[in-house]
Amino acid sequence: MNTETVYSRFCDTAKKWPDRPFLNLLPETARAYALQPKAFTYQELLQGVNAPANCYRDAGYHSGQRVGLLLENRPDYLIHWLALNSLGISVVPLNPDLRASELQYLISHSEVALLVAIPSRVDDLTAAAAAAQSQAAVITPDCAIPHCTGSGDGSEPNSDTECALLYTSGTTGNPKGCVLPNEYFLHCGDWYANAGGLMAVQQDPAEHMLTPLPLFHMNAMACSVMAMITIGGCLTVLDRFHPSSWWQNVHDSGATVIHYLGVMPSILMSLPVSTLDTDHQVRFGFGAGVDAGLHADFEKRHGFPLIEAWAMTETGNGAVIAANTTPREVGSNCLGIPEEELQVRVVTDTGSDAAIDEPGELLVRRAGKVPRFGFFREYLKDEKATREAWRDGWFHTGDIVRRNHNGAFYFVDRKKNVIRRSGENIAAVEVESALARHPQIGQIVVAATPDDIRGDEVLAMIVTESNIENPQALATEIVNYSLQQLAYYKAPGWIAFIDEIPLTATGKIQRGVVKTLATQLIEGGTCIDTRHLKKRQSA
Repeated sequence: MNTETVYSRFCDTAKKWPDRPFLNLLPETARAYALQPKAFTYQELLQGVNAPANCYRDAGYHSGQRVGLLLENRPDYLIHWLALNSLGISVVPLNPDLRASELQYLISHSEVALLVAIPSRVDDLTAAAAAAQSQAAVITPDCAIPHCTGSGDGSEPNSDTECALLYTSGTTGNPKGCVLPNEYFLHCGDWYANAGGLMAVQQDPAEHMLTPLPLFHMNAMACSVMAMITIGGCLTVLDRFHPSSWWQNVHDSGATVIHYLGVMPSILMSLPVSTLDTDHQVRFGFGAGVDAGLHADFEKRHGFPLIEAWAMTETGNGAVIAANTTPREVGSNCLGIPEEELQVRVVTDTGSDAAIDEPGELLVRRAGKVPRFGFFREYLKDEKATREAWRDGWFHTGDIVRRNHNGAFYFVDRKKNVIRRSGENIAAVEVESALARHPQIGQIVVAATPDDIRGDEVLAMIVTESNIENPQALATEIVNYSLQQLAYYKAPGWIAFIDEIPLTATGKIQRGVVKTLATQLIEGGTCIDTRHLKKRQSA
């Protein structure tokens, strides 16, 4: 049995390089969190981890339990994650943009024994826990840890022990909880350390990675954190992406690697040319979704390649595809050629293998005796969905790709009914369910509509209960209502009041017709633009 965990790997790295910086807190991020700028060495952070770990142990927490973390991108997130991991306790990362109904569901579904949150969200979580009939206490990171009343298995943690429960939006309404063992995270670090090619990383001198992505998502939590722990590198985590100060932060951090999402290059290319554009040490960027038309121009302007890749929360780096080798096809949505350790199929709607350059759904699994190595273990409390995702021995990604005669893959579209806005997955059904409770909404259907900056935007098509006297005022009211129920990015950016929802003979929404209708409504100018109301709420 492999006894390695995320915590034990961190300990090994801290023993090898105790004085190397691990976590770098830049002044801008420090100000956002009312903290002092600081570069934590591996030894300093390990000492900071061991103190709460002892407190959790003394309070009776043990393996087999879960603790929710709503700590943004603060150092406390990593400290409490590693502390809990040392005891075999899984963490449930919570997006700070989540609101009442979302928090209530996650608390109930995950059965967390405790919630650790920033002070401004304690009351919200307390109310959500009460609504979920949960006994979980809510504390801030510096509070005394209450005595544990829950149960767990108490076993010694190992690579198979659950490390985290990450929720990902699906097509059936509520998010699915992906159970991720330590093995998942350890493999992410190993994969990154050995990816090579244009992504080759080094241990001496140590790499410095900068990411503005949230620690409650797989990319930053599993890829960025584990990559740096594995090679003894330094990680700079921003509170979020700030376009105006981005290149200054890149320069000041000494970053040699940056992580991005597709919306970022588009915004950065719209900024005025500056000497900071090339005054940096970045060797490559790693991410997904860069605008094909801007890809080459970005690399020419800033002097480093953007390595496009494909992965999912469910696959981790067990099935990542990355365009990190040459020759490259910049500006083509090319994901590169899969590694030998990964088996792939591209299938049509009939289940047959797609021809060369024919679009089809991407199916993946590991080669060898363990086809699920590096993947998620299961969807929590949803055996049916897990079986469906792994039917016929392949993981069905729901993403449409095509493969050329050389074996390179190109991203085409998403098969699933998920709206992809600025890197966030939004389930249409989840938004529909939340807004349907508004007294003026009789029926509602939600669809994606293209957005030049964010990729997709949320369009809500609504049949009202009564005649509308002031459509603009009602649209504003509906968006404000949704901001109380859902994360801001899930709120409608466009609203159209229509006479009827396209339904099948059995009363199901005709999603294909809805997609066409959405395009017609936007092009016809009959939608109300509510994008200006979608502002990130203070934590």
